[in-house]
Amino acid sequence: MNPLVRRQTLGDILHRTAKRVPGKTAIICGQTQWTYAEFDALVSRLAAGLARIGVSHGERVAVLARNSHGFAALRFALARLGAVLVPINFMLKAEEVAYILRHAGARMMATDSGLAELARAGAALDTEVREFIWLPSEDPSEPAPGMHGFDELAACTAPLPAVALASTDLAQIVYTSGTESTPKGALLTHDAVLWQYVSCVVDAEIAGNDLTLHALPLYHCAQLDVFFGPAIFVGSTSVITSKPVPDNLLALMQRFNVTSFFAPPTVWIALLRSPALDASKIASLAKGYYGASIMPVEVLRELAARLPKVRLWNLYGQTEIAPLATMLGPEQQLSKPGSCGRAVLNVETRVVDDQMHDVAPGEVGEIVHRSPHLMLGYFHDDERTAAAFQGDWFHSGDLATVDEDGFIYVVDRMKDMIKSGGENVASREVEEMIYRLAQVSEVAVVGLPDPRWVEAVTAIIVRKEGQELSAEEVMAHCNEHMAGFKSPKRVIFTDALPKNPSGKLLKRELRQTYANTR
Repeated sequence: MNPLVRRQTLGDILHRTAKRVPGKTAIICGQTQWTYAEFDALVSRLAAGLARIGVSHGERVAVLARNSHGFAALRFALARLGAVLVPINFMLKAEEVAYILRHAGARMMATDSGLAELARAGAALDTEVREFIWLPSEDPSEPAPGMHGFDELAACTAPLPAVALASTDLAQIVYTSGTESTPKGALLTHDAVLWQYVSCVVDAEIAGNDLTLHALPLYHCAQLDVFFGPAIFVGSTSVITSKPVPDNLLALMQRFNVTSFFAPPTVWIALLRSPALDASKIASLAKGYYGASIMPVEVLRELAARLPKVRLWNLYGQTEIAPLATMLGPEQQLSKPGSCGRAVLNVETRVVDDQMHDVAPGEVGEIVHRSPHLMLGYFHDDERTAAAFQGDWFHSGDLATVDEDGFIYVVDRMKDMIKSGGENVASREVEEMIYRLAQVSEVAVVGLPDPRWVEAVTAIIVRKEGQELSAEEVMAHCNEHMAGFKSPKRVIFTDALPKNPSGKLLKRELRQTYANTR
């Protein structure tokens, strides 16, 4: 039997959705709108155009671009050819971009006009990249000179080449943004990503009648594969934007009657602080998702009070598991505040000690997983692959506890655990305590070098606009409610906390910035 009869790949799911709901709006981005039939046909033409310039099965194609309809179409065109998507964080410097290009062995690179200079600069640093593909942006832009144009490629009338593609073939290499000296490329197959889509559809209740706003970067696996991909899978409508700022988000929610939205806690906090937030104007919003970091419990309560019609989900995972692993549903948001929930449909998750024994309730251990979502390993890195899968479980590097009901509570990343005066201090516990202060907009707690404590617990705080708060008040509040070794030894006030485009706090940058403060 021809394997094509049973094939299920990323390119196939778009085609099947287009057959089911051809006239339904699939993509809205700026002035562009495509039905599913139009989107599917354009993706096939784009794939044929890419094949004409040399993109083939197994070819690694890097993408350095902001969110757009062009990015969305390229994602599925590459999948249809069996080429491998290599998304790159557009906040990186040229040298960091070049490392990923070299490590992935990319010979082609897609970018947009706003990032063309960075793309060329990175590619020029001893990489194999010789061909560039220009992608249109959310706002009208002129094609970058010397690049293959999106419109030109998508006008190709040649037939789509036959590709011997299997669901077990590689779909993407996603580079992690950890603190190690070099990023790791997680190898994710079509079936790993699609099994993850199934978990998202079932546990996050992603449905065909959703109208979803995609605002966090599509280069990040959370927006790309927990929300955008599943939306195409079930046939819902996607509004794509590259501007995750409150005024733009609220305007799009109101204009298109958005029903579903994902953002990390930092963006939800920004929405709560925005004078433009009016629950009556975004009454269509029914599903709210957060992830990338834990939502402070006080912020969670504020969201429930100000947006009472919005059901909330906490989604937890990591790049290596494509990325969803556990979920806390709407019914448990206030009864299990701060928990990342339990394993989703196609994942088995444990919290274990150093001997791989399950920890008792309340004890701290490492989160480990087994799942068909998981990566094959790290590209060209057998040593770190072996370490990640030690004991035949994937080791997340996250520390957590489990309660009597099996709900998991992330304590900290192993690398972010503060060791102060011989005691372990979980930064998140201190952050939660500081968030109880009404004057606090955002806080990050890190350990900084200290001659007495080795690492001093340090709180870096953004005050709410117009609010006064002193370091002494913060320390007194923590000392009243926490053990002395957990309370901050230093308090620093700042106007903003550094974050990457997916909304994660950059604690490494904070540690570097304030390393020599006393």
